[in-house]
Amino acid sequence: MSATSAVGPETTVESPAAEPQPAPGATPPRTPLVARAAAELVGTAALVAVVVGSGIQATELSQDVGLQLLANSIATVFGLGVLIALLGPVSGAHFNPAVTLAEWWTARRGGAGVTAREAAVYVPTQIAGAIAGAVLADAMFGEPLVKWSTHDRSAGNLLLGEVVATAGLILLIFGLARTDRLRFAPVAVASYIGAAYWFTSSTSFANPAVTIGRAFTDTFAGIAPGSVPGFIGAQLAGAVVGLALVALIFMQGRAGSRQPAV
Repeated sequence: MSATSAVGPETTVESPAAEPQPAPGATPPRTPLVARAAAELVGTAALVAVVVGSGIQATELSQDVGLQLLANSIATVFGLGVLIALLGPVSGAHFNPAVTLAEWWTARRGGAGVTAREAAVYVPTQIAGAIAGAVLADAMFGEPLVKWSTHDRSAGNLLLGEVVATAGLILLIFGLARTDRLRFAPVAVASYIGAAYWFTSSTSFANPAVTIGRAFTDTFAGIAPGSVPGFIGAQLAGAVVGLALVALIFMQGRAGSRQPAV
């Protein structure tokens, strides 16, 4: 029996399946933008504090670079997963300008997702949060609050690693959205970042805001300011590649998908 016949010929009841579905990480319009911005600020700050703080702790506990990276990656996996689970229902838990801009791009035709105005709020908020997180981590471990990193990461192979890491992240997030499996995002995204720490040459920053924040700390997780523009350029290029892969790989499901086309 159809939904319309159940209530009579004069009444039409829309099926829940006909309701617009959110884009990757999108949140209900009832959530005030100020609350979403606060979630992005706090979430990005906490993420960078986890990355930088665990890096400092690792170098204090061991001189083995492999163990340092292992400790840093494990802490990041757990921290990121918790933050996505906690703040995803509020802001979408982007914590990443590349994700925000990719979502804006997919929503540019009027579909669900962040608008240009919302993206203009999200991106600077994420950057501010990343800087605050790096300063907080330094403060917790008695490091100078702001000391520019001297860790040069300008080699071409590292930039390629950032393209790969960011493309994979965008493919994962938007692929989960296209297949209606975003409920797995906390585990899937955190697991991917943990793996990318090890399989990419750059240890997978994959995030322009985090890259900027990590320039403010001269510790294990830092990046020299001179290396930041190259990393951000590689990350944005990776986001474009990731969106292209989403459009190609999930082409068959596009007609029946409730997600806006890339």
